[in-house]
Amino acid sequence: MGDSPDQGEDENFASYHQEWANLLRAQESLKERLVLEDDFSWGISSQESPSEDGSAREKLKYIGGVDISFLKKDPSLACGALVVLDSDTLNVVHEEFDVARLHVPYVPGFLAFREAPILLGLLDKMKFNAHPFYPQLLMVDGNGLLHPRGLKVVFSFINGFCYACSNIGLGLACHLGVLANLPTIGIGKNLHHIDGLTQSEVRRCFEASGTYDEDLIPLIGKSGKTWGMAMHSSHSSSKPIYVSIGHRISLGSAIMIVKSSCKYRIPEPIRQADIRSKAFLQEFQGVTNLVKPSHSLPYS
Repeated sequence: MGDSPDQGEDENFASYHQEWANLLRAQESLKERLVLEDDFSWGISSQESPSEDGSAREKLKYIGGVDISFLKKDPSLACGALVVLDSDTLNVVHEEFDVARLHVPYVPGFLAFREAPILLGLLDKMKFNAHPFYPQLLMVDGNGLLHPRGLKVVFSFINGFCYACSNIGLGLACHLGVLANLPTIGIGKNLHHIDGLTQSEVRRCFEASGTYDEDLIPLIGKSGKTWGMAMHSSHSSSKPIYVSIGHRISLGSAIMIVKSSCKYRIPEPIRQADIRSKAFLQEFQGVTNLVKPSHSLPYS
């Protein structure tokens, strides 16, 4: 006699619950390793004071930018791009690409588990080769602390189970920063509704200020927590970007670096990664031997 439909549903639920539980535990473990203050030896500008021993501080020289582009006719096919820019000239000095088929499904609140592996692979390749242009800091096309957790979705599916979760968001910039052990900054193009924050409210704040010239609006939620900063980064666009801490950097330092990295609305490391990943994917989309399966989930 075959299994009853109810038994099959119970087994599917158990498997589904286990996967969600694994994601939650992994995310909470990564949060425990987050550093939300400046944790680097280099200086942001040449005018900064010397190090504690009196020697001149190394200056931030190489800024990385990462982005992922997807093939429109096959959204599981992705191209990860890592570009490295000279912080003085904003010229690209190095680029890395990888094309892979992503089999990890998109789960609200856990996007990093789908997208981080291909980007970590690019960083690992540069580190393994001891590349001279390995980035000192990484800008990520995605959020850091400014992250909708999706916990209401989680709890509605895991009936009868409750997990103690911190109130710190963990976007792709945080996730990638912890696993790569790099200072990271999250750059969002849109504002997720979180803690009472909305794009319309941010827009009203900018309009009230009377100018769009590099204005900064702190993203303070109803809880009183500062999630990041809305920033008008270009004269050519009235749309802000949303900057948030990823890992090993303070919000103040992140803003300074983002300001100095903008030619247009989107910071140049992210803009170049986006342009080049799309071009690379378009050029090689028909070359099947370049397409690899995605890496396993980066749980630790």
